[in-house]
Amino acid sequence: MAEVKKITLTTKVLMGMGLGILVGLAFNLLGLNSEGSFVNMYIVNGLFFTIGQMFVTGLKMLVVPLVFFSLVTGVLGIGDVRALGKVGGKSFALYMLTTAIAIALGISIAVTVGIGEGVKMSSEVAFSAKEAPALSAVLLDIIPSNIVNAMALGKMLQIIFFSILVGISILMVGKKAEPVVKLLEISNEIMMKMVNIVMAVAPYAVFALLAKAISDLGLNLLVDLAGYVGVLIFALLFHLFVTLMIVLKVFSGMNPFTFLKKMREVQIFAFSTSSSNATIPVTLRSVIDKLGVKNSVASFTVPFGATINMDGTAIMQGVATVFIANAYGVELGMVGYLTVILMSVLASIGTAGVPGVGLIMLSMVFSQVGLPIEGIGLILGVDRLLDMIRTAVNVSGDAVVSVVVAKSESALDVNVYNDPDAGLSEEEDITIEESAEQALAEVVTQTHNRD
Repeated sequence: MAEVKKITLTTKVLMGMGLGILVGLAFNLLGLNSEGSFVNMYIVNGLFFTIGQMFVTGLKMLVVPLVFFSLVTGVLGIGDVRALGKVGGKSFALYMLTTAIAIALGISIAVTVGIGEGVKMSSEVAFSAKEAPALSAVLLDIIPSNIVNAMALGKMLQIIFFSILVGISILMVGKKAEPVVKLLEISNEIMMKMVNIVMAVAPYAVFALLAKAISDLGLNLLVDLAGYVGVLIFALLFHLFVTLMIVLKVFSGMNPFTFLKKMREVQIFAFSTSSSNATIPVTLRSVIDKLGVKNSVASFTVPFGATINMDGTAIMQGVATVFIANAYGVELGMVGYLTVILMSVLASIGTAGVPGVGLIMLSMVFSQVGLPIEGIGLILGVDRLLDMIRTAVNVSGDAVVSVVVAKSESALDVNVYNDPDAGLSEEEDITIEESAEQALAEVVTQTHNRD
């Protein structure tokens, strides 16, 4: 009898995604999700919300220890501070380059289409611009005054800084630190197993997240702002499937189709959670296990990218700027658009890790080029859905840069990258071997019985 092929986790997640969208649309179009209804209170904002948030919280729970252990062992794996500096420099340059390309692309497409022309300006939503931190404050904030507090608050740049410092210090101690190195390596392996455990419920969580999101959003807002939404989605998808794939092929020589196939799972999670940080555990695992990037590189590029890489947000800024400028009849000109590009690239550094970063960056850009801040209120209604797509683009950019940097540093396993089954065998490996269980039990018993 032929063996039944096991359904992979990625396939299950895709099924959960499709079913979630269908259920969400059904609830919304049939009016079942109306305010105060049974479906709204107990299913959408009850069951779906609880399942989705539990999963997202579980992923966030893993982020800080995973980044810490992975990055420290990554530094130890490189073993050369100068090589670490090269990885950081290349990553930063590529992230800034792709961000600049992204916003230029967004502006070009929006200007070509003439988005926003003839739109009647009426916004019932008030938008209060948050004050963006000064670049000097961001630089000072990279060094944590209290690492425990930084970890509790999830301040990624501070965690990255501290983790690198710990790794360098261990290298300086040398041979005496071998027990600590082994402990850190084992801890890193344990965290990856925890990722597998949380991921086991992913298909159900993705279903719940998307069913709730689509039930709440519906299609009415998309119809009202169809031009803006259509142009922005096209620009985001063009950047993902064309621009980033050209960067991948030109700078690494790797096959873009293989990359896209292996990144589907990560993109779905990013789309579902709308959070690059929450997706770090999934991104890191896929980049290492499926794309063949060594931990020494991935442990730096992935969390660093989740913090400062904002390709999707940059595209939104470009399209939104043209839309609001045309709607209000403001002529920006070439100088204005160049200012928008420069401001967005700088803002992606200056607002790293700040909540509501996309709208903060957009308000900064509007202020700089003289556009009314209240215009942001026009696009707030559809921002939740578009944020889901932006996040998927952002994490894809993180993975592209990881592959490019790893290839340039001879830290990419090409065989793993080209292997269609790489990383699949461990996706649902959450069983405990009986022999390992007995061996650990014996160790614990011997420790407890020791005089």
